[in-house]
Amino acid sequence: MNSLLVMVVTFVLYILAYNLYGKKLGSKVFELATKNITPAEKHNDGVDYVPTNKFILAGHHFTSIAGTGPIVGPVLGVIWGWVPALLWVVFGSIFAGAVHDLGALVISMRHDGRSIGDITGTVVNPRTRSLFFLIIFFCLWIVIAIFAILMANLFVQYPQCVFPIWIEIAIAMGLSWYLYQRNGSLVLGSVVAMVLMYLTIWLGLYIPISLTRPVWLVIIMIYIFFASTMPVQRLLQPRDYINALELGVAMVLLILGIIFRPLPIVAPAVVSSPAGAPPIFPFLFITIACGAISGFHSLVSSGTSSKQIDKEPSALAVGYGGMLLEAALATLVILAVTTGVSKEAWLTTYANYATVPTLPTFAEGGARIVEALGIPKALAINILAVFMVSFASTTIDTATRLQRYVISEFGDSVKQNWLTNKYIAAGLAVISAYLLAFRGSANVIWPLFGATNQMLAGLALLAVTVYLAEKDKPTVYTMIPMIFMIIMTTWGMVANFRNYLAAGNMLLTAIDGIIIILEIWMIAEAINVLNKVRQARLGLPAGPA
Repeated sequence: MNSLLVMVVTFVLYILAYNLYGKKLGSKVFELATKNITPAEKHNDGVDYVPTNKFILAGHHFTSIAGTGPIVGPVLGVIWGWVPALLWVVFGSIFAGAVHDLGALVISMRHDGRSIGDITGTVVNPRTRSLFFLIIFFCLWIVIAIFAILMANLFVQYPQCVFPIWIEIAIAMGLSWYLYQRNGSLVLGSVVAMVLMYLTIWLGLYIPISLTRPVWLVIIMIYIFFASTMPVQRLLQPRDYINALELGVAMVLLILGIIFRPLPIVAPAVVSSPAGAPPIFPFLFITIACGAISGFHSLVSSGTSSKQIDKEPSALAVGYGGMLLEAALATLVILAVTTGVSKEAWLTTYANYATVPTLPTFAEGGARIVEALGIPKALAINILAVFMVSFASTTIDTATRLQRYVISEFGDSVKQNWLTNKYIAAGLAVISAYLLAFRGSANVIWPLFGATNQMLAGLALLAVTVYLAEKDKPTVYTMIPMIFMIIMTTWGMVANFRNYLAAGNMLLTAIDGIIIILEIWMIAEAINVLNKVRQARLGLPAGPA
């Protein structure tokens, strides 16, 4: 199969999905309307609630949801064959992931920008609020830890990317000052920021900075504490916007490289039992999360993006469109790691699931594609390395801010006002994540991250389904992917529990077991509410609570 043909067909499907399926959801199911006041307009505080230019917000949202997830997952997922991996990315994103992201964004906008966990207490019942808070806490705890590990590993593997990554902070804060304090031109600011960014990427080749992984972990944790407590438009928003432009450049380079030099896919179409890998069912749908559907996206949609939407119709581009862009990235990742080498070389790289070098595999594969444009390999690798670290930093920054919100909302719900202090909440988020990151590794934590993350997606879809049912709106669009995700992830969580127990890893066994119990409890509560909604429509007397 030719890489150019695969890219063209999948991209056409994404465009059609946005204009047909996405717009139908926005207008007919969620009824997005300009007349509705958004939380950003109602509660504009210049810190978290900030009405934002649709394009800047789309960039912030896209980089926040993407991270390195749509790289690591697809790189690992093709071990079961490029066909099932690509099919899950394409159809999972269109009918599950984008619906999930848009739904979470909309119900948060309709509930004053509250988080998906907080909203669940309103649309289901108060008991599920605490259940969902605990699930979200565990999920974000794992996300912060694993992405800190990935960032530290990338800094060690690619010391030439360190200089541009840290200089980007200054560039982002300068862009924020220019746009918000000087009311500057977005176009001019974007051009200057990108020129400076790519200049630092070139300079990074000549000033590599090397530190050990434990030292990088400490530095990263200190940084995210301060980043998560700063006003969103000071650093997070402009930095993510720069990262979105940076991603756009990287994706354009990959697309042009594929156009200029189409390559055959050398990976097997389907592999039934790859060495060292768990069964394709359910683990393909857990391994490839970001790029198809990811529960973390519901936290971004309801945690930060919903507080920055200027007009309701913008939610379609940010929520549904942002997910399809991530799917396009995942598609390019699949093509980058399945082309450009001999079949023998590919089989050597993928000889065992546990030893696949995920991020370096993409960096090398992407560099081979970009080289077709005449860009030196060393520079191409650094462009992609900076891109990967930038996205990992975006995810960890956003996750820490979201964890701060979760801890604060939980403190408010249990009348512990000291937890609502943003510095205390951020400190608890950072310290707990550091302890997990320090004790674990990406390979050990990733299966738990994948299963927990996908389970969260199923539960977020469950909350959206209950919301639509109570509004007497069609629920089929969210219920079908919700049922599929809950089945797959519960299956995977049980398998993970057995594996961790057999390996004697009691910390991960306990986390996994607690999350399974919370999930079953929350599903039972939601089914009870859906039953009452159905009985009310039929005019039947309500059953016991």
